Amino acid sequence: MTYCVAMHLADGLVFISDSRTNAGIDQISTFGKLFVFSVPGDRLIVLQTAGNLATSQSVINLLEQRTRATGNHLLNVATLYDATVLVAETLREVVLRDRSVLTEEIELSSSFIVGGQIAGAPMGIYNVYAQGNFFQATPDTPFLQLGESKYGRPILDRNLSYCTPLDEALRCGLISFDSTIRSNLSVGMPLDLLVYRKDRLQAMERLRITSDDPYYRQIRQQWSDGLKQLLAELPPPPRDYLAE
Repeated sequence: MTYCVAMHLADGLVFISDSRTNAGIDQISTFGKLFVFSVPGDRLIVLQTAGNLATSQSVINLLEQRTRATGNHLLNVATLYDATVLVAETLREVVLRDRSVLTEEIELSSSFIVGGQIAGAPMGIYNVYAQGNFFQATPDTPFLQLGESKYGRPILDRNLSYCTPLDEALRCGLISFDSTIRSNLSVGMPLDLLVYRKDRLQAMERLRITSDDPYYRQIRQQWSDGLKQLLAELPPPPRDYLAE
């Protein structure tokens, strides 16, 4: 399983992905699920992946190879929407190719988040479904998720808005991952993180956060302790709530 989060905020973008993949309880591995395509001063495009590992790796490899060839590719398309169309078309191409030689019983589906900014255009994030169609995040719903989303979503729903500052959004995202990791063994460390400030258009590298990262350990412990304290401080229930 996978958990990925992308946030589109007024001040910039935040991308966080876990790196655990598994094909059973005895086949757990670490693979990055966050990829960067950039031209300094012109564009930053970030991809996050979930689903069949072979499919997503093939899509990423084809997209990278085609940046060195003629024609449209992620480093020369005019808009982020066009970049998302390319990802969707490449996903359908890979699934169609592999489906022609594999049985229907093999699940080939994969999904993507495409986000970033191209010079002269606004930032954006898109969710590409396994079928290749996609939708865009809006200020009303400023985040997208892939994979095991249910455990971490309540944190985002309660605390994240389009106007949330980047540093606060980052904290919110990391707590969302901590909640997910605590509740689902198929999502795990390390995490890949990229924070982009609006209109920077600089080449950026992902930051890898391990389980012994001091800041991550500090906020997860403080969050856990704070929840316990807050629960203890809530008013006691009325007598008629309790069975005698």
